[in-house]
Amino acid sequence: MNDQQVKPIVNFDEFEKLDIRIARVIAVNDHPNADKLLILDIDLGEQKRQIVAGLKPYYEAQSLVGKDIVVVTNLQPRKVRGVESNGMLLAASYLQDEQRKVVIITTDEPVQPGAQVC
Repeated sequence: MNDQQVKPIVNFDEFEKLDIRIARVIAVNDHPNADKLLILDIDLGEQKRQIVAGLKPYYEAQSLVGKDIVVVTNLQPRKVRGVESNGMLLAASYLQDEQRKVVIITTDEPVQPGAQVC
């Protein structure tokens, strides 16, 4: 993503359709068909899911286990290189000294999985 890219303004009703929740990462595995993708098993309190994320160049898989992350939970499921992803984690992406940095959005203290972000 271009750091200067400006997206169109959405109204509050459109934003309100997003279901953003806290998920706890319970396991992480390499994607079998992609060098940059990880498969995260997450706990959303009432349910467990898997999501696929392009984090491998930025994070050691096992360092993610136990983290509380912010996830958009009501996206339509999508196959990513043959593996179904049921949600999308939120992360910041930026350039630092001409290197791409990706930082997962997380909490500053433990939060119950499934808690709604508002």
